[in-house]
Amino acid sequence: MSALDFARTQFGLTASLHFTFVMVTLGLVVLVAVMQTRFVVTGRDVYGRMARFWGQLYAINYAVGIATGLVMEFEIGLNWGGLSKLTGDVFGAPLALETLIAFVLESTLLGMWIFGWGRLGKRLHLALIWGVAATALLSAFWVMVSNAFLQHPVGYTLDQDGTARLASFSALLTNSALWFALVHAVAATMVAGGVLVAGVAAWRIRRRAEDHELFRLSLRLGIRVALIGTFFTIGFGYAQFGWIGASQPMKMAGGAKAVERQAEMVHRFGPGDYIVSDNVGVALGLMIQVANLLFLILLIAQVLTYKDALIRKRWARPLSWLLTALIPVPVLTALAGWFVREEGRQPWAVYGLLRTADAVSPMSAEALRWSTLLFSALVIGLVLVDWWLLARAAAAKPGGEFGQEDGDVRMDRQEVRV
Repeated sequence: MSALDFARTQFGLTASLHFTFVMVTLGLVVLVAVMQTRFVVTGRDVYGRMARFWGQLYAINYAVGIATGLVMEFEIGLNWGGLSKLTGDVFGAPLALETLIAFVLESTLLGMWIFGWGRLGKRLHLALIWGVAATALLSAFWVMVSNAFLQHPVGYTLDQDGTARLASFSALLTNSALWFALVHAVAATMVAGGVLVAGVAAWRIRRRAEDHELFRLSLRLGIRVALIGTFFTIGFGYAQFGWIGASQPMKMAGGAKAVERQAEMVHRFGPGDYIVSDNVGVALGLMIQVANLLFLILLIAQVLTYKDALIRKRWARPLSWLLTALIPVPVLTALAGWFVREEGRQPWAVYGLLRTADAVSPMSAEALRWSTLLFSALVIGLVLVDWWLLARAAAAKPGGEFGQEDGDVRMDRQEVRV
């Protein structure tokens, strides 16, 4: 394998595994915020217990996910010097904002929320979790702004050295490659979070968990959020086809059409192989079929939440088992979509501006081979630790999360004021 092959393999693996954390984190935090809102509005303690139980899973996934994100940033700096040198002034600006938001503001608000149980007024504490959710979504927004530039570079000028300089920040924010993809990605995180909650809740109900009402309401909420998320994921996925056909024609080309468009690309950009891997088409087809099937399953599950038929009727139990088995499916499907978006733009690191072969740092294949082994082992180890911690938290008896006793969740009855 060449240095380029090692660099791409290393980053592809790290980014894919980090993306699994992002999917679960974004989906869970919104669900937790909804649960706590219901607690504050209705005063029902069960919603407070729900917010704490699922909030602990969110906090675990967030903490480990931060570590994988740091590894990925090291890789960008070490292995992709050509990309940073040519376009770092442009795509690096949104990433810098994302770092400030994710590592500083979001982490601060999350820490205050975790340690604020039983200590802060209920409305202030609720504002904190919605602040965490807002900064998490804002973090995702800046990542997508940066990625949209790689897909469709806008808002820059080339100086006399041929280096891209930021000319219009507003152009980055109005990039045609940004908004449909952003909503599509965020909706997919709602699917991942909703299916996780529904799948774990169904599993705990089958095991006759101690707090049946907590998991019954979690099952209903998870199914509903996942269903709505799937609807928008599919809709905004299809909505991108027009832009892809016009801006990245090779991504969806095959057969004779690929050969025809190859000639067009050579005429436009010069000699080179612009035909993308057949695996892109396979991943695209898989993503579409699984998403449509998942929508059908969730729709049936939603219907069966009426009068709790899903958990009361013996004939509906196979669907309960299926919901648990589906927990990894939204994340794997989203990874297929990420593969289509990133692999489908090859051979470009920045479409039409910088080839991937020119973006890699001038390092030997041997050095990149060892760094690939090291970083891959580190990230895989973090993923395994995360799954182990999540499994333990999901199987634990509700109550006592964040070092609090069950009664501490009754913040509406406390005399604490801030």
